[in-house]
Amino acid sequence: MSRWMGIDYGTKKTGIAVTDPLKIIVSALETVPTDKLFGYLEKYLNEENVERIVVGEPLHPDGTPLPQHQHIVGFVRKMKKAYPSMEFRMQDERYTSIEAREIILRSGAKKKKRKDKSLVDKISAALILEYHLQAEGLM
Repeated sequence: MSRWMGIDYGTKKTGIAVTDPLKIIVSALETVPTDKLFGYLEKYLNEENVERIVVGEPLHPDGTPLPQHQHIVGFVRKMKKAYPSMEFRMQDERYTSIEAREIILRSGAKKKKRKDKSLVDKISAALILEYHLQAEGLM
């Protein structure tokens, strides 16, 4: 059994989430400085069986790509080259950061924790992965 991974790619920090091997539960895993992302992923992918990586696709409300879209396409291209047998998918990430902030607020987190952007990033990655599972009919 293998996991799926969700990535909320950012120019400074990247949120990461994973499923359990049965693809029933999505868990926010980590927020990593983007300049250390490849090293982190290399270590994780060597330790865990991941068959699919779902990367958030930043889109305007009308569906056109946001400026950072080109960075994400470059990231996916680099990952495909490094992991040719890995399956990569893009998932619309519109409003995931807003939803992540709402989840944190509803959780009763203290003000300091609510302002922690790294928490928002990894929860956004979890939402991206959850939406992908729903789109695949697994949730």
